Amino acid sequence: MFSGIAPRYDLLNRLLSAGIDRRWRRAAVAEMLPAFGGRHLDLATGTAEMALEIVRQKGKPVSVAGADISVEMMRIGRDKCAKAQAGACVFFVRAPGESLPFRNAAFDSACVAFGIRNIVDRDLGLREMCRVVRPGGRVVVLEFSAPRGRILGDLYHFYFTRILPRIGAMVSSHRNAYQYLPESVLAFPEPAEFEQMMLAAGCNSVKIRPLTFGIVTLYVGTR
Repeated sequence: MFSGIAPRYDLLNRLLSAGIDRRWRRAAVAEMLPAFGGRHLDLATGTAEMALEIVRQKGKPVSVAGADISVEMMRIGRDKCAKAQAGACVFFVRAPGESLPFRNAAFDSACVAFGIRNIVDRDLGLREMCRVVRPGGRVVVLEFSAPRGRILGDLYHFYFTRILPRIGAMVSSHRNAYQYLPESVLAFPEPAEFEQMMLAAGCNSVKIRPLTFGIVTLYVGTR
């Protein structure tokens, strides 16, 4: 599914979020340690938007491993990194989130942006993220959530279930992908429940930060 929508994935992200997705990614990367340089994992890297933001914020030298199972998405990401002259900083690995081919404590931080929903065994994926992060490092998760409040919540639900799939269908021939998106978001655990999942996976503490009226939630765990 993701390989099928890869060519227009970035365009639809900008269109459906009105460009705010860039701000969300900047906020997530700002929570990753260290402030400059370091070794980082970008799980479900897709077209490398997060990986490139890590390079922009952390500077060079920095090392980013982008892991995903979609070759087509990573091919676009590799081209973008080359154009941004970040090809030497980012390398791509085809691997599922439940079985990462990295040693224990290999990274200073690990992040996943809008991808934890797509990992079949979410608990195992979180344990793998914690496993490959050094003690004291950060596990950062950026994910959609349902805003609180009846008026905003109802508007959000209407947009997500009625408008978004139609826009996706007009821009992309893969209509199912934009039906899957709202279904997977609405089925995602509440922030308090997901916090407990991160703690159980190996985080010592988790900070929860709602963004844009709670449309997105940023989770920052300390390993």
